Amino acid sequence: LTMSKDASYVRVDDYASGGVRYAEIKHVPLDTPAFEGAPPGLIHLHGKDFDTKSFKFPGWQGTQKLEFENLQPADVSKMYHPSRGTLSEIYATAICGNDLCSSVLYVVGITVAVAGQLAPICLLLVGGLLYLFTWIYGEACTAFPMNGGTYNLLLNTTTKTIAALAACLTLLSYTATAVVSAAESATYAFNLYPVMDVYWITIALMAAVCLLAILGIVESALVSLSIFILHMGSMFALVIVGGMFAVQNQDVFWSNLSLPLKYSWPVSLVAGFCTAILGVTGFESSANFIEEQKKGVFPKTLFNAWAIVLILNPLLSLVVLAVVDLSKINESTGDVLAVAAHIAGGELFGLWISAEGALVLAGAVLTAFVGVTGLVRRLATDRCLPGWLLEENLLRRTNHWIPLVFFAFCASLYAILRGRVISLASMYTLAFLCVMALFAYGSMMLKYKRGRVRREVEAPWVACVVGLLGVLLALFGNLYMQPSSLFYLAVYFGLVAGVMMLMFERVRLLKYLLFFASRSPEGVREALEPATVDAIGNIRSQKIVFFAKTANLEILNKAVAYIHTNELTEWIKVVHVFKDAEDPMIPKLAESLAIIDRCYPKVLLDMVLVEGSFSPELVMQMSQALDVPRNFMFITARGPTSPTTWASSAACASSRTDAVRPAARSPRARGPRASD
Repeated sequence: LTMSKDASYVRVDDYASGGVRYAEIKHVPLDTPAFEGAPPGLIHLHGKDFDTKSFKFPGWQGTQKLEFENLQPADVSKMYHPSRGTLSEIYATAICGNDLCSSVLYVVGITVAVAGQLAPICLLLVGGLLYLFTWIYGEACTAFPMNGGTYNLLLNTTTKTIAALAACLTLLSYTATAVVSAAESATYAFNLYPVMDVYWITIALMAAVCLLAILGIVESALVSLSIFILHMGSMFALVIVGGMFAVQNQDVFWSNLSLPLKYSWPVSLVAGFCTAILGVTGFESSANFIEEQKKGVFPKTLFNAWAIVLILNPLLSLVVLAVVDLSKINESTGDVLAVAAHIAGGELFGLWISAEGALVLAGAVLTAFVGVTGLVRRLATDRCLPGWLLEENLLRRTNHWIPLVFFAFCASLYAILRGRVISLASMYTLAFLCVMALFAYGSMMLKYKRGRVRREVEAPWVACVVGLLGVLLALFGNLYMQPSSLFYLAVYFGLVAGVMMLMFERVRLLKYLLFFASRSPEGVREALEPATVDAIGNIRSQKIVFFAKTANLEILNKAVAYIHTNELTEWIKVVHVFKDAEDPMIPKLAESLAIIDRCYPKVLLDMVLVEGSFSPELVMQMSQALDVPRNFMFITARGPTSPTTWASSAACASSRTDAVRPAARSPRARGPRASD
């Protein structure tokens, strides 16, 4: 595109005919420049720095000045990432299930130790709560089927800052999963073969999983499936062997039932519930790689995960009660399943369960790397994290920097802790419960603010409320039982959130640097000022596209206010798709934009008119023509009567980004929900 300072209607370079034409009405210089000494609103355009307050939107001046050009056809190969839609139901279930099932290795033992004979009931209650979350996750993720999980949901229902802070909790959860699971897996391996060093086994395991994540999602899924099938087979074999032992040795079960509870039965039930909910950690993982799953697979993955928790966890607790002496269970809560296998099936079977436990814990590490790759890719495309994380290698077209940086972070954290991961384990519980609570809250906000968005699943209000209350009960219960875990969560969250906030506030920090540079000695000022001004301009020069269907001032104001509040940019291009060049909506929209332009003097406004029909292909064409990544292209909510769903209108997942994102309601603007 060519930049002009003396013409409001700019002719663009010719494109190969794609059947769609567009013309652009660009900003022009003000007749009276901004007053001298005004704070700069710098933006970097075509190698030069401009002050946005020195330009205005000219408004409508007649169709005779419009010069339409053809859009080039969309490059279909770039519309979707190669990993998009590659996972079938069994592979997606395996990736999520390894994280979910690894928690069985320790949660059954500690639940029985806390709740005694009530452990199976506690685990069934957790299964009931998880059933509510299959509805909650199903509604939110079918409404916005993009990677990011809680971040993606809160981004579309609250503000970007809140969503980013929620993403920090998810990142902490994945970090704790990777480090703790790797350390536990190495410990299991050490128990089988004491010659090995636990510290270096842990590092080596995370490095191997990092390499596997770089190879790609398909290779990771194949390994995950192998581990998952082996683990499920081993667990059901344990149930069968333990059941046979229980039938032949019924005195153990009845003896355990006759023992008194550790607390009164209501307290034991609540404490057991708060402990047993750790058995569903990993359920949230599937939402962070939803784009890699085939269409319609995600709800099935949720159901499969719920079925595993509902059936397997209570059965295994019954096996423990029927095989292991309850009075001695505190001595072996961490490996109680291996102990039960040893008693019921002999030494070799016990060793097999231990070895298989090490393997499934390694699978949980792999799940953490897969989940964090999807989440960080989304955060980086939204400029919450550095953009260089999105670089792809030529061999596999995977984002190699994400697993490499995650491995470096996890390995260095493990080294700093000197292998003592108890603080991470304490923090992990609270981080996971906070993520689940925020997801339930976000689902309610979705119903309230974005009720018109089409979704395949709709959770009843009672499911959202009861789900949120259940998770909050578990959260406060764990805080009461382990108050020190709050300190660890605050420390780790503060570190991760601090890095995230630096990304959000980098323009403000650069302004502070510019201020001090202007009052520094001449040599320092000449060295810092140009580089700082250039950095601010580059950050703010990211163009944002908003597809406007009407000239409604309220809708336009909400969109501009949201972008101005949540995005580090001062340049917005409003795109209107039409079929008739004489449509009276066009001049009305231009007049409305002229008003909006006066309300936001720091914002640079352009108007783009596209003759055609709105479609995913058109979104891709405009993304190519305007050089705007699709995650920086906004639309209002697609209603239930819209011919396209939110995901299809978004043309989700390009090679670098995800989709057109609907603009959430601005915190500055109240009133009715924005319509199409």
